[in-house]
Amino acid sequence: MSFRTWIAAFALGALTVAPAASAQTSTAAKADDSTIKTRVETRLKNDATLKGDNIVVSVDKGVVTLSGTVHSEAQKDRAKQLAKVAGVTDVDSKLDVESTGPSKVDKAEAKTKEAAKDTKDATKKGAEKTKDATAKAGEKTKDAVATTGEVINDAWITSKISTDFVNEDTLKGSDINVDTKDHVVTLKGTVASAAGKARAEEIAKTTKGVKRVNNTLTIGPKK
Repeated sequence: MSFRTWIAAFALGALTVAPAASAQTSTAAKADDSTIKTRVETRLKNDATLKGDNIVVSVDKGVVTLSGTVHSEAQKDRAKQLAKVAGVTDVDSKLDVESTGPSKVDKAEAKTKEAAKDTKDATKKGAEKTKDATAKAGEKTKDAVATTGEVINDAWITSKISTDFVNEDTLKGSDINVDTKDHVVTLKGTVASAAGKARAEEIAKTTKGVKRVNNTLTIGPKK
């Protein structure tokens, strides 16, 4: 065999072997669906940005389908990118984006609780104000201050009425006892006339701090 003939035979043999080797390499590189699924799941599990997400992987004839939930659009894109391993022909992402914030129901419940708390606080404050106002009004009625600066209590009322009776002409010759309890005045004794009785009651009623007058005076001579 000549050198030229040997070269030609060698080249022909190489062409025959090359396609066969290429076919074997292609077959070895092509991964089955189970292998692809394992690779994708491993990559998703090991990715720090997808921790806590619920992603389900399924593979059919090289097509990867991702389902489940993630917390953002960025995570959804990241999962799709990681799913593109060797042997994958396409990735179908059916992932739902689920917010980590409170739901509408949770927000509504929180607002309802807050409104109830505000109403309770407002009611409590209103009751306290009413109580304070009532107490202050009672103190003012019971222990009001006269124009002279004296405290208007039962003793002050009794003294004031008795003094006014002494200076009243229609009550000359009368014998009147003035008794005051809780700002209620009771008049006892005798007066010289009906006019005197009426005048005594009028003076008592118009005295500061007096709530009511019990007039038990009788008409007759001084005893």
